[in-house]
Amino acid sequence: MAFLELRGVAKTFAAASGSRTVLKDVSLRVERGEFVTVVGGSGVGKTTLVSLIAGLLPPDAGSILLDGRPIAGPGPDRGIVFQNYSLLPWMTVFGNVYLAVEAVTPGWSARRRRQRTEQFLHLVELGDATWKHPAELSGGMRQRVSVARALAMKPKVLLLDEPFGALDALTRSTLQKEMARIWGEGKTTVLMITNEIDEAILLGDRICALAPNAAGAPATISLDVPVAIPRPRFRRGLSLEPGYQQVRKQLVEFLTHRREPRSASVVRLVRGEAPSAAETARVEKRRASGVA
Repeated sequence: MAFLELRGVAKTFAAASGSRTVLKDVSLRVERGEFVTVVGGSGVGKTTLVSLIAGLLPPDAGSILLDGRPIAGPGPDRGIVFQNYSLLPWMTVFGNVYLAVEAVTPGWSARRRRQRTEQFLHLVELGDATWKHPAELSGGMRQRVSVARALAMKPKVLLLDEPFGALDALTRSTLQKEMARIWGEGKTTVLMITNEIDEAILLGDRICALAPNAAGAPATISLDVPVAIPRPRFRRGLSLEPGYQQVRKQLVEFLTHRREPRSASVVRLVRGEAPSAAETARVEKRRASGVA
């Protein structure tokens, strides 16, 4: 039995126009200490998947087990980092992390809780920002606090829901590197949601693609790709690593064919291929006639 396992999970939401099934027959196995990334397009149900594993939503079919036990609701054995920072603005960096530590350590002394709080603030390199408030921090620093808070609870699984999606490219790259370092030091089991294929390849041991099997159908996991690129991995030069192009091509083609129907030119654009001669001629003809 896998450490984290989803078996035939489905989720349906009620709407004014009728019910809509977002996820159907989702099965996934994550071993202890693995870093698994789930990639998919916007609106496909990635956040719903995280919410189900976190226990924030109940599945309508199937089961979710963690360490052999069914997940029946939220719990401290699952730490969550969302795209938005969700920090308490009136508390300091220290206070935000300490509050989480306090919640999972009944019977501990205040000194012991302070030590754990400081340990994880130093892990994410925020020791110098201990007494600042969230409003005084950059977006990247706020997300570091969110990661420290989740890890300080010593969860069995860390759930990351597009944690770097709202950050600029430079900060995002820095935090990707830090996340790889933090995971390498502690080997916490991680399930990370992302819509960026390169991020999934950079961080994941495996990449699972969440997508519908046909246009308008509920999403499911139909592709599970191992990433054999040695660690440590670096954003610069990642595309030159053996196996990178094969993994990326496999994911792009899979996700492209399972989205809404597109013209051939759009499909080629997504794949990074050059337009055909006929498509180029059509564009030139439109330009000559004054049509943008």
